[in-house]
Amino acid sequence: MKPRVRFAPSPTGFLHVGSARTALFNWLYARATGGTYILRVEDTDQERNRPELTQQLLGELEWLGLDWDEGPVFQSEKLERHREVVQTFLEDGHAYLCDNENREVEGSVLAEGLAVRFRMPQGKTISFNDLVRGEVAFNTDDLEDFVIWRSNGTPMFLLANAVDDADMGITHAIRGEDLLSGVPKVLLLLDAMGVEHPTYAHLPLLVNEQRKKLSKRRDDVAVGDYREKGFLPEAMVNYLALLGWGPPDGVEIRSLSEIVKIFNIEDVNKAAAFFDIQKFEHINSSYLRDLSKEDFMNRVEPWIGGKAPWPEENFDPEKFSVMADLIQEKLRTLSDTPRFVDFLFLEEPDVDEDSWKKTMKDPQVADSLLGHIADSFEECEWETDVLKDLVTKAGEKVDLKLGKAQAPLRVAVTGRTVGPPLFETMSCCMTREEVLKRISDARKSL
Repeated sequence: MKPRVRFAPSPTGFLHVGSARTALFNWLYARATGGTYILRVEDTDQERNRPELTQQLLGELEWLGLDWDEGPVFQSEKLERHREVVQTFLEDGHAYLCDNENREVEGSVLAEGLAVRFRMPQGKTISFNDLVRGEVAFNTDDLEDFVIWRSNGTPMFLLANAVDDADMGITHAIRGEDLLSGVPKVLLLLDAMGVEHPTYAHLPLLVNEQRKKLSKRRDDVAVGDYREKGFLPEAMVNYLALLGWGPPDGVEIRSLSEIVKIFNIEDVNKAAAFFDIQKFEHINSSYLRDLSKEDFMNRVEPWIGGKAPWPEENFDPEKFSVMADLIQEKLRTLSDTPRFVDFLFLEEPDVDEDSWKKTMKDPQVADSLLGHIADSFEECEWETDVLKDLVTKAGEKVDLKLGKAQAPLRVAVTGRTVGPPLFETMSCCMTREEVLKRISDARKSL
C-alpha cells in the first residue's frame, strides 16, 4: 500500500516556519515514496478561525511549491462524524460526560453545556515506533482523563485528528516534536475505534541562536515576512529541508527535485535544529546569483516599483537594467535591491551616518582627496578604467591606496560604504555633472 501522508495545519494565524518545515517533510516523504500528499485544514476552533487566514495559509503553501494531491479537506465539515464517534465512546464506556467543574455527570448521551472526557485505562503501556525517535513508550498511569468534546458542541483537536486520520486512511503523520506527548492519547482513541495506527515521525524542535524554541512573540517566524523581505521560495524550501536533515553527500544547496531523490525520513536528527538566518541568507543569495537576467528582473519588480523609496517618475528602467548586472551577485535578498541603487533615483543620496563618520573622520584629508578627484574628473574620458586610475592617483597624493581612497568618494556619490562596483556605476549610469555635484555637496558638509 502506498503511503497516504497528511499535513494538517490550523488556520488560526500566519504560517510559522516550523509548520512550513512540517509541510515540506510530509511533502518530501510522499514524493520520495510515491505516496499521496493530503492537505487537511484543522479548523474546528470556530472562535479563532477566519476565512482570510485559511486563504493566507493556502497561498503560502502554493508560494513554496508544496502542491497537494488531495484536499484541502476542512475538518469543520466533519462535525457530525466527530459527534457520532464521541457518542459511541459514551455508549461503550470509553468516555463520560462532565460539567464545567470537571465532575462526572451520569448519562451516555451528548448534552448541551456538557463536555466529554475520555477515560484513561490504568496500568497500560502505550508504545509505538517513531521513524525519527525509535521506540517510544508511555505509561497510562502517568496520564489523566482528557477532554475530547467541548461543552460548546465542538470536538477537541485530538479527537478530530484521530477520527479524520482513520476515515481518510492516513498511513503516515510527520509532525513537530512538541506534539509527541499527544500520541498515546490519539492511539487510545484509535484503539477505541478499532482501527489501525498510522506511522509517526516527530521532527526536532526549531531553536533560535540562544537555543530557545522559536517563538512568534520573540523571533521572526512568519513565512510571509520572509517572502516580503525578498527571500525566494526555492531557497526557503531548500533551507527548511536542512533543519533536522542533511544530504548524505554533504551538498546542501540543491533543487527540491534533487532533494526528493535522496530524502530519507530515517536520516532526520533527533537534536534541535538551529534556525540560522545568516545561513538562510547565504543560501538565498546563491539562488539569486543563479537567476537568469529575465527571471531576476521579473522577481525584483515589486521592490523597484511600488515598494521603492524613490519617486516613481525618477525611475529609469534602462539604467536599472544596467545596474542589475552589477548588483545581482551582491544581494542577499530582493529587498536589499533599493539600498544598492536608490542613489541613482533620488535627487541626492540618502547618506548613512555611520558610513559618513567612518570615511570622513579626518575632514582635511577627505576634503583634499575629494578635491583632487573632482579636479581630475573635470576633463577626463568618462570610462571605468580611467576613473579608477584617476582615483588611484588622487589617493597617492594624500598617501592612501585605492581601497581607502575610493571610500570617501563612494559615500559622497552613493551615501554608503557598501554598494555596487563604484567605477562601473559612475561610468555607465551617472553623468559627469551628477558625480561632480555630489562630490561638491559632500565637501560642503565636511
